[in-house]
Amino acid sequence: MGTAAAGGGCGGCRWLPWLGLCFWAVGAAAARGADNGEVLPDSIPSAPGTLPHFIEEPEDAYIIKSNPIALRCKARPAMQIFFKCNGEWVHQNEHISEESLDESSGLKVREVFINVTRQQVEDFHGPEDYWCQCVAWSHLGTSKSRKASVRIAYLRKNFEQDPQGREVPIEGMIVLHCRPPEGVPAAEVEWLKNEEPIDSEQDENIDTRADHNLIIRQARLSDSGNYTCMAANIVAKRRSLSATVVVYVDGSWGVWSEWSVCSPECEHLRIRECTAPAPRNGGKFCEGLSQESENCTDGLCILDKKPLHEIKPQSIENASDIALYSGLGAAVVAVAVLVIGVTLYRRSHSDYGVDVIDSSALTGNSLLLNPAMQPDLTVSRTYSGPICLQDPLDKELMTESSLFNPLSDIKVKVQSSFMVSLGVPERAEYHGKNHSGTFPHGNNRGFSTMHPRNKPPYIQNLSSLPTRTELRTTGVFGHLGGRLVMPNTGVSLLIPHGAIPEENSWEIYMSINQGEPSLQSDGSEVLLSPEVTCGPPDMLVTTPFALTIPHCADVSSEHWNIHLKKRTQQGKWEEVMSVEDESTSCYCLLDPFACHVLLDSFGTYALTGEPITDCAVKQLKVAVFGCMSCNSLDYNLRVYCVDNTPCAFQEVVSDERHQGGQLLEEPKLLHFKGNTFSLQISVLDIPPFLWRIKPFTACQEVPFSRVWSSNRQPLHCAFSLERYTPTTTQLSCKICIRQLKGHEQILQVQTSILESERETITFFAQEDSTFPAQTGPKAFKIPYSIRQRICATFDTPNAKGKDWQMLAQKNSINRNLSYFATQSSPSAVILNLWEARHQQDGDLDSLACALEEIGRTHTKLSNITESQLDEADFNYSRQNGL
Repeated sequence: MGTAAAGGGCGGCRWLPWLGLCFWAVGAAAARGADNGEVLPDSIPSAPGTLPHFIEEPEDAYIIKSNPIALRCKARPAMQIFFKCNGEWVHQNEHISEESLDESSGLKVREVFINVTRQQVEDFHGPEDYWCQCVAWSHLGTSKSRKASVRIAYLRKNFEQDPQGREVPIEGMIVLHCRPPEGVPAAEVEWLKNEEPIDSEQDENIDTRADHNLIIRQARLSDSGNYTCMAANIVAKRRSLSATVVVYVDGSWGVWSEWSVCSPECEHLRIRECTAPAPRNGGKFCEGLSQESENCTDGLCILDKKPLHEIKPQSIENASDIALYSGLGAAVVAVAVLVIGVTLYRRSHSDYGVDVIDSSALTGNSLLLNPAMQPDLTVSRTYSGPICLQDPLDKELMTESSLFNPLSDIKVKVQSSFMVSLGVPERAEYHGKNHSGTFPHGNNRGFSTMHPRNKPPYIQNLSSLPTRTELRTTGVFGHLGGRLVMPNTGVSLLIPHGAIPEENSWEIYMSINQGEPSLQSDGSEVLLSPEVTCGPPDMLVTTPFALTIPHCADVSSEHWNIHLKKRTQQGKWEEVMSVEDESTSCYCLLDPFACHVLLDSFGTYALTGEPITDCAVKQLKVAVFGCMSCNSLDYNLRVYCVDNTPCAFQEVVSDERHQGGQLLEEPKLLHFKGNTFSLQISVLDIPPFLWRIKPFTACQEVPFSRVWSSNRQPLHCAFSLERYTPTTTQLSCKICIRQLKGHEQILQVQTSILESERETITFFAQEDSTFPAQTGPKAFKIPYSIRQRICATFDTPNAKGKDWQMLAQKNSINRNLSYFATQSSPSAVILNLWEARHQQDGDLDSLACALEEIGRTHTKLSNITESQLDEADFNYSRQNGL
C-alpha cells in the first residue's frame, strides 16, 4: 500500500471505501510499532505483483448447544485479511490476526480468526444459511476465500418413521423402514439386532444402504429377533422403537406310510406326519388329512366270522332288494299324503290374500293351476343358477309333473293358516332337489322368452347373457415408448421411453378374457378384476412398464387382503404379491377404482380379494334397460347388477344393443357387503289404471353367493309390465335394489316406450377410443425434456437424503419405497406411475404443486397445450421459462 496521502487518507491512514475501514500505512504502523518496542512490518517484505493465495480457508461449522465456533483463514502474501459475513464486513475489533514469515519464500503470511456465536446465527434471517468468507489483499489486488456456512446443530427426539414388526415366511423378504429424526447435520443410521450392531458387509443377505431401510433378501430362522434403528449426529443419539421380526415355517406333510394290514372291518390305514418340515415360530399346521383309510378285500377281511370272499352273492342281492322295496314304499306313501293334502286344500279354500316376495315361487307349484285360487303364502326363495319362469296363468303348461320338479337349490318358507290347520308348524322349510330337464341351464344362452300357444311372452329370471371370448387390441412400439388403451374398459398399458432398446420395435398386444374366468377362486377368495393378458411373453424391457387394471373392491386394508396373481404357462395361477407387501420385483398402487402395476415381464394378470371382515364391500354397478316385447301391450324391464368395472358393463351394453334394449336411467353404484345377506330387486310406484305388472313378479331375490362370486358374468332380473290400452306411451316407476341389512339404490324410470320419443342416455363418456395405440411423445403428459430435468434433480442425493422419496410422498406413494431404490432412476419410475394414474385427466397442476412444495420448481406445467407438445423440447422449455 502507499502512504496515507497517496490513498487520500485521513489522519495518517488509508481509507478503503469498498471495505468501509481506515488502515494505517506500513510506514506509520512501523513507527507506531517502534514506540511499542515490537518487530515492525517494515522488516517483512512483500513481493510486488503477487495476488494473495489462501493457505487455509474457513470450513463449514456447526454450533453445538451455546458454544461459539472459531473461523480462521491464512494467506500469503497478505497485507490485510478481513472477514465478511452475510454480505457485511465484520468489525475490525472482532478480528484476531497473526503475522509470520514464510522461510522458504520469504513472503509475508497473515492468519486471522473470528468467533461466531449462537445468537448471531439465530438473529440472522436470510434466504440461505449464515455464511462467512475471507478477503485478503496484497499490492496487486484482492483474493476471496470460499464461503463457509455456520449452522446450529440439533437432532430432534422423535423418529419420522419407526420400524414396524413383521411376521414373514422363511425365505421371504423382510423390509424394515426407518426415517431418522430431523437433524443438522443429517443423522447417520445404524441397525441393531438384539442390541448388537448389524454389519451388512459381512452378510450379503442384508442390505442397510437403501435410504436407511433394513432389507433382508431371504429370511432365515436366525433372522428372528428385535431390531432397533439408531440415529446419531454430532449433537446426540436417538433410538427408535424396537420392531419384533418373526420368521416362521409352515408345516408340510411327509410321505404316506405303507398301508396297514386289512382289519376285520375290511379297512386298512396309512398315515403321514407334519414333519417335512414341522411348523415353527407360529407357522401354519399342515393342511389335509393325516390319516387315510380304504376298503380292502385281501382274504383277511372277516364278515360274520367268514372270509369276505366266502359270502354267497345271494345274501347280498337279498339285502339290496329289501332296501329297494323299502324306498319305493316310502315314496308311494309320501305321494299319497301330498295328493290328499292338495285335494283338501282346494276344497276348503277359495279366496286368500297373497304376499309373494319372489316371483319364481310360482314355478313348480300346482296350487296355482287355478288362477282364481290365491292361497295366503309368503314365499322366499334362494337361487343358485339361472331360472326361467313360465306363465302361471297358462294351465296347459303347468302339468302335474311340475309339482315334483322344483327348481334347483330352492328354499321355500310357507306361512299359511291352512298348513297350520293340517298340523304343519309355521315357517316350515321345504328343500327341493335339482331335477334334470326341468328348466334350461347354461351360460351360453341369450335372453329369450317362452311362447306358450301364441300367448304373450313372459319374463326370464336371472339369466346369463351370451359372452364373447376376449377383447383385443395391438400396437407397434419402439424406443420412444407409448400407451396402449382398451377403449371403454379401464385397461391400459404404458411403455416408458427407453424401455425398448434403440432400433428395435415390437408389436405389443393386450386382451381381456370375456369368457368363463380361468382363475377359479379358492375358499372365500373372489375375483375383483378382469383377466388381462399383455404380450408377447418373450419380450424383455429395460425399465418397468405400467399395467392398469380396474377392480370392483371398496379399497380398505382393514377389510380386504388383495392379491395380484399371474397365470403360468401351464395354466395355473400363482400369487405375485399382496398389494400391502414389500417387494423389489414389482409394485402395486391401489386406487379407488383401478390398480396400477409396475412389471418387468408380460403375461396374464388378475386381482383377487380375500375379505377379512364382514364389512368388506364389492362395488356393483346397477342399471335398468327396457324394450318392447313381441306383444305390443307389454314392455320388458331388465335390471343388471354387475361388478363395477368398465369392461363388465361394456359387455352388458353390447348384449343389450343386440336385443334392442335402451338404457333408461344413469347407472348407479351399489355397495354390496360381504355379510352373506341376499339382494332384493323390486319394481315400485307403477301408475295405476295405466300399467300393471304380472302377478307375483314385483319383487325378486338373488342369493348372496350369486352376487358375491359372480365372476363378472352379467347378472340380471327381468320384469314384464302390461299396458291397459295402446294409447299409453309414457312409463314411470322406481326400481329398488337393496341388500338385506345393507345399502340400497333407487333407479328412477321416466321414459317413453316409443323409440321416436325416447331420450337417449349415453353409455360411456368419450375416451381415447379413436386412437387405442399412441406412440412417441404424444402418448405422455409430461414433455421428455421436462421429465429429464425432474429426474436429474430428484435422483441426486442431498444432505437430507434422496429427493426422489419426497417426490414419491408428494404424489401419495408412501409404501414399498424399497422397490424404487433398486431402480437406476427412481424418479423416472415414479413419473411413469404418475402417467399411468393420470392418463385421463393429465393433471399437471397437481404435479407442479408437488414440485413447488418440495421447493424444486415454481413452474406451472399446466400451460402445456397440444400445439406446444408438437414443438421441439427446446422451444417448449423457452416458452415456459424452464
